[in-house]
Amino acid sequence: MRVIIFSWEYPPRVVGKLADYVKELAVQLAKHSVETYVVTYHDYMSGMFEENGVKTYRVANPVKTHISVLTWVLTLNQEVERVAANIYYGGGGHIDLIDAQDWHFIPAAVTLKKALNIPFAYSVESLEDHRSHGANSPFNMAIKSIEWLGMYEASKVLVKSEWMASEAVRTYKVPEAKIKIVKPGSERWLKTILGAYQTIKGS
Repeated sequence: MRVIIFSWEYPPRVVGKLADYVKELAVQLAKHSVETYVVTYHDYMSGMFEENGVKTYRVANPVKTHISVLTWVLTLNQEVERVAANIYYGGGGHIDLIDAQDWHFIPAAVTLKKALNIPFAYSVESLEDHRSHGANSPFNMAIKSIEWLGMYEASKVLVKSEWMASEAVRTYKVPEAKIKIVKPGSERWLKTILGAYQTIKGS
């Protein structure tokens, strides 16, 4: 199996808990014979690095000044798409799936799904309704629309708790059959993720 993970943070760039979670996931996938690529952001550490069997591609944003996280995300997505396409073509047109961690690179995942027929999982870290409770400005609604797009276009929605599963259903009307609960630190955490990946690969 060949998998690309998209994450807006990855060590040494640590913003929150997601960076270390994605690193652990990538390393464990590689240990279980999954050819694992990570595409992530870094201001100056650009290029490919290989460690613990994981090939990590770091890209910088070609646009340096931004008025919000939205413009930063949307301009950075182009670089993420470019690198993922290079991985795809470099591997003879064979990528089984993309795992998009959180909402930031959903546009790239959807573009690659439509252009190259690569399915993806949307791994939910948080939702805009929880990060900005009660906020319904155009800014918040734009982020919510990206989250909705991810929920709609993903083959599987991976969440880390029963509560987040219920919130995905409540907020975005995601069919329960599409959601898989993966609990970090649990004994079956990686097996559950691999099972979800196999379902996507076989669909």
